[in-house]
Amino acid sequence: MKKFTAILIFIFINILIIKPVFANDTHTLTFSEAAELAVASSAELRYALASQALTERVWSWGVRSYFPQLSISASENDRLQQMGSDSFIKNYGINIEQLLFDGGRLRMARNIEKTELNLSSARLDRMALEIAESAISAYRSILSSRSILEIKKTALIVLEEQRRILSEEVRLGLALPLDLANADVNLADARLGIFSLKLDLLEMERQFTELLGLEALPVLTEKVDIYRSINFPEAALAAALARERNPDLTEARFSIVKRQAELKYASRTWIPSLRLTANFGLSGQRYPLTRYNWSVGINIDFSSPWFQNRIGLQAGWEPPYDRTAMAQNSFNPLPDPAAGFSRKQASLALALEQDNYSILLERIGRMAYNVVEKCVITEQRRLLALESAAIGLERCRIEEVRLSLGHITRLSLMETLIEQTQREITVIEAAVALLEAERELERLLDLKPGELESFSLQERLK
Repeated sequence: MKKFTAILIFIFINILIIKPVFANDTHTLTFSEAAELAVASSAELRYALASQALTERVWSWGVRSYFPQLSISASENDRLQQMGSDSFIKNYGINIEQLLFDGGRLRMARNIEKTELNLSSARLDRMALEIAESAISAYRSILSSRSILEIKKTALIVLEEQRRILSEEVRLGLALPLDLANADVNLADARLGIFSLKLDLLEMERQFTELLGLEALPVLTEKVDIYRSINFPEAALAAALARERNPDLTEARFSIVKRQAELKYASRTWIPSLRLTANFGLSGQRYPLTRYNWSVGINIDFSSPWFQNRIGLQAGWEPPYDRTAMAQNSFNPLPDPAAGFSRKQASLALALEQDNYSILLERIGRMAYNVVEKCVITEQRRLLALESAAIGLERCRIEEVRLSLGHITRLSLMETLIEQTQREITVIEAAVALLEAERELERLLDLKPGELESFSLQERLK
């Protein structure tokens, strides 16, 4: 619950402090700050956290079941008789009941409720993580779109200059009008792509601003670094850490603990419960009441699906002369035969949770291996994309030389420049894919954004 309490405190601090700070779009925003702000701005999460806090308070009040239960009663019985004297009997009583022994069922029931709270808290942690991940994903998409937009704008400027030169060549009779028409088509496609990307970018920025709960989008300080490289942890180490820290496995462990408690509870339903009772009463026909009585007793309850037997023993005194004693027994055969299968059902539920945990444990381990391999392959893809872009740039220079020698047309050069633009966009996409794969591994290992690099370094230094 400490983690849940920390999240709750963090939420309200962010609402009161961080949100006003970022309301001004002159402030900057990093990946981690965007994740925190999205979590703080989520009304659904705030409601879920408040509901969890209330549920915990209700559970804490359940400790009252261990203490004596007090009840107070008052009654007045008035009788008016045609034959005989009238009576006005007044009775006041205090009853105290204390649980002495129930085989630990009350404690186990509270443990089950506590496990439910832990499960609920784990789900809230995952909910907050998903909200943070959505903010980081939106952040990355905006960065990627902005970088691609800049590449396309730069390419458009170059193409427009080439088109201007081509137009002069056509006017001088050095190029065909058909080449100029094809160049116009290429320019129109480039402008259309830029226009569509701008519209998509505006929509992404609007949704991102709403997700953060801000009126204006701050300056995004993170950049898509196409040259950024990272050392990933070894696959075996990542698998071991994932099996230890993965949130899905943590929740599965809580579920197993809950099922074990339920099985233990179902196995002890046959144990009788003992309760101590004490009564004190005042009675009389007028105030001040002069008669009083008291009694103490014990109640024994044998409850099972096949029979229910309740035994009550009580002894007391009604001063000045009377003493009382009472014994009662009630027997109910077959109160709930269907409940006799509760232990088998709890055992099956526990076996199912354990099997699911074993399957999940194995799957998480394989996922860790696969994600590390995916990160390595994505890194290789980034390097190949960079190499391809560098080769393409050299090709553009060669094509310019060939154009000056008259071996190709200017339209061919423009098409080569368009191909180079796509290669540069591929580099951006590969760098973003690497960031996504890195974050996927961080989520699997329950690491915060950006912690994978420092974690890998620490493990290599050990």
